[in-house]
Amino acid sequence: MNWEQLTDETQLQQIIEQSRHQPVVIFKHSTRCSISAMALNRLERSTAPEGITFYYLDLIRYRSVSNKIAEMFQVYHESPQVLLIKDGECVYDESHNGINMEEIVEQAAA
Repeated sequence: MNWEQLTDETQLQQIIEQSRHQPVVIFKHSTRCSISAMALNRLERSTAPEGITFYYLDLIRYRSVSNKIAEMFQVYHESPQVLLIKDGECVYDESHNGINMEEIVEQAAA
């Protein structure tokens, strides 16, 4: 899995623009949570699909970015959490044990 690091609120506008050409996934990870570690491990063991960019956010370290994501995409904050961004909007989000690559790929293709 090749993660793009999400560390600054200014990257969110780039993600919106990028999502107009291909789906973008944001994975919000809590480095203090065992469930988040399990979700991260599951994603990293999966084969990353072609044509989707994956961003990794350490939400403990970059809490303001996490808060801005919740505000911009009107999604209730959870941890761990994945958001699928297409055409500038969050079209799918999932958290905790519901996070899996197969569902992300299916939603990206919809």
